[in-house]
Amino acid sequence: MSPDTTHPEAAPLLDIHEASVQRGERLILDRLSLRLAAGQHTAILGANGSGKSTLIRLIARQLYPLARKDGQPTIKIFGRDRWNVSELRSLIGIVSPVVQGDYTSEESPLEVFDAVVSSFFAARGLWVNHQITEPMRQRSLEALAQVEASHLIGREMASLSTGEARRVLIARALVHRPRALLLDEPCTGLDPASRRRFLESLRQLAKHSVTLLLVTHHVEEILPEIDHVVLLREGRLLRVGSKASVLTGGMLTDAFGMQVHVERRGEYYHASVD
Repeated sequence: MSPDTTHPEAAPLLDIHEASVQRGERLILDRLSLRLAAGQHTAILGANGSGKSTLIRLIARQLYPLARKDGQPTIKIFGRDRWNVSELRSLIGIVSPVVQGDYTSEESPLEVFDAVVSSFFAARGLWVNHQITEPMRQRSLEALAQVEASHLIGREMASLSTGEARRVLIARALVHRPRALLLDEPCTGLDPASRRRFLESLRQLAKHSVTLLLVTHHVEEILPEIDHVVLLREGRLLRVGSKASVLTGGMLTDAFGMQVHVERRGEYYHASVD
């Protein structure tokens, strides 16, 4: 079967072969190869500058790798190397602090329900030509309920706390019933209590049919439901495997360039630096 006709459910979520991304004279990603199975909750971990953000932009089709000499595809998502971006967005929802800034501007107010339902039109908010159907309305209400944000309907996005706004953006992604959620540093800006509540809400999503790709440099944010960890260092794959094999003092010391101690506290791992 041609890669362009492979059914998403039968193919790996992500298949990267020797992807390189260059900025100026520097390789941000250096011949990185990675394969993630559909349904495999994964944490992508690494220090600042390790290539996490670049990898996310590759998956999101916001940039493209250097062409290979043999002309073969470097990156496939659900078995395909060619995607209409809007079609891809319906399969992989993306939530990040950068995206959040586009929806919480005080200069251009946006109500919570409008922020969610406008996802059907790939728009920020509703326009006069947008016709909301009853299925769209119901799906938006269901998505808000799924992330426990129904009570925020009627408020402006700019009035929400960081954690509340992030829940709404997850609901916006969920209206399409995506097969995966790409969470890029989702706990940035949250205080410890808000972070724990937010992580608990992500755990509920992980227990359903949505595959989570969690990008972070904090070991403490890796959910118990995530048992697959990708460890990056300087644009290369340092280690990939189970939490027990990757989240060790030796591995994290290599990744972060400082002595790191790792311990398990209940269902979560914690790391400290000397």
